[in-house]
Amino acid sequence: MARVTVEDCVLKVPNRFNLVLLSAQRAREISGGGELTVERDNDKNPVVALREIAEGSIDLDNVRQALISSLQKHVESDEPKDDAMELLAADSNVAGVPYEAMQDGAEAEDLDVEGEALADEGDEAAGEGKAEAGDEA
Repeated sequence: MARVTVEDCVLKVPNRFNLVLLSAQRAREISGGGELTVERDNDKNPVVALREIAEGSIDLDNVRQALISSLQKHVESDEPKDDAMELLAADSNVAGVPYEAMQDGAEAEDLDVEGEALADEGDEAAGEGKAEAGDEA
């Protein structure tokens, strides 16, 4: 039965490769709950899909568009995408560090959470310690 069906389908879809793609897409639609346009007659979904194509009871353009949509990985959008750096620049406080401070060349370790430069407290304390030691000597 399927061989006769394929021969009938080649009249509707001359390229056998396209026929395979379209019939497989239609069989997937049937498996997903698509409405049958011919009697099942105890046939499996691929045979039913071929019979539908042979009889012309389905719109091949709709099946073709569904096939293309299912194979697309990335859909182009007409909207331009914002540059990530512009978005970062617009936010004046990223992760607790002002954007301007990072642009001035300050290292992240040199900035506290508020973005202000840390004074070398260790150096100041050491300087005071040396002054006290000098006073004692």
